[in-house]
Amino acid sequence: MTRRLGTWLLGYGAFLVAVGVVGYLSNPEKAATALLSGGTFGALSATWGLLLRSGRGWARWAAIASTAFLTVVFTWRAVVSWLAVLAGQPEKLVAAALITAMLVASALTLAVLARGASPSPATAPAPRRSSPPASPA
Repeated sequence: MTRRLGTWLLGYGAFLVAVGVVGYLSNPEKAATALLSGGTFGALSATWGLLLRSGRGWARWAAIASTAFLTVVFTWRAVVSWLAVLAGQPEKLVAAALITAMLVASALTLAVLARGASPSPATAPAPRRSSPPASPA
């Protein structure tokens, strides 16, 4: 399970980096923070992924904490950005869309990480019998 979670986090980290680059390229004068935050948190998430793939289960809890933090931050930033768009600032539309994409990816990743903390019924091992079956008489 940790290997699959690690692979997911590597993809999530790459996504954050890619969105940060797109955000920067959409407005290089004003979006340097998009590149910095996407790169930093993308690299951090990828690091958690590599640690999970190498069998370090504690990295899941670190990934949950950092992804929860990002979910809160992206929620706040998405709300502020969409309010600016609605208030007549169409130049904020690209940023609002990119931040919303990062919010959705973060919320999905948080759900995957939380579900990975306990096995789903489909992947849980079958219960063991406590006594052998009775033989016919």
